[in-house]
Amino acid sequence: MRIDIITLFPDFFTSPLKTGVLKRAIDAGIVYIHVIDIRRFTSTKHSIADDYPFGGGAGMVMKPEPIMRAVRHLGQGGIRPRIVLMTPQGRTFDQKTAHRLAKYRRVAFLCGRYEGVDERVVTRCVDDEISIGDYILSGGETAALAVIEAMTRLLPGVVGNTESVDTDTFSGSFLKYPQYTRPQEYLGMAVPDVLVSGNHKRIEEWRKREAALRTLERRPDLLDTGCLSDEEKKIIAQLSRNRNDAKKR
Repeated sequence: MRIDIITLFPDFFTSPLKTGVLKRAIDAGIVYIHVIDIRRFTSTKHSIADDYPFGGGAGMVMKPEPIMRAVRHLGQGGIRPRIVLMTPQGRTFDQKTAHRLAKYRRVAFLCGRYEGVDERVVTRCVDDEISIGDYILSGGETAALAVIEAMTRLLPGVVGNTESVDTDTFSGSFLKYPQYTRPQEYLGMAVPDVLVSGNHKRIEEWRKREAALRTLERRPDLLDTGCLSDEEKKIIAQLSRNRNDAKKR
């Protein structure tokens, strides 16, 4: 898979691409990531890539010409990438979107800055507009990194243990169950007995129940998707009854 990043700040990506999952994916040849400096495609002496907005208002707007030139450059002699604009006005990113993007052979992330990009860029060449949450960052670089890592770790061979990916939070209907490791007791807090029992059926049941409970307590909105299995519905119903009974006492 090839990933292109179109940005005003290419140095932002130097360290992250040499670390962790992204580094392993690049070193293994599973993904190729190319960072493109928008200023290379400007036509002014001082490489100006932004200007004041028509109609007035605070801030600056990213100019259309250098971005469009950069996009055309990406399309030369190969597969046209799917262009994704990172913007707070986009659809909220989730695991399903990560899976969808991971299926493309080539994706390019356009990192917005300042007050955003000229709308003509969006009209002419942007395929997706994505936000990572309802808050404002200085630019799309941080958001692009989050999306790139989320989709890259889904590619075959990137994560050594595929079960780790399959059981991640948001891969199913529930948040992930609590995790413990050695030592078995720490600061007077012991690992739940069931996890050291060796009874795999009981462990699986405990994990499902704890995952459902955590979701019910922290993200009940996830339970409104209508995607719960019959077993998951029974677990949630029982937990809800238990909570109601506890309130009545």
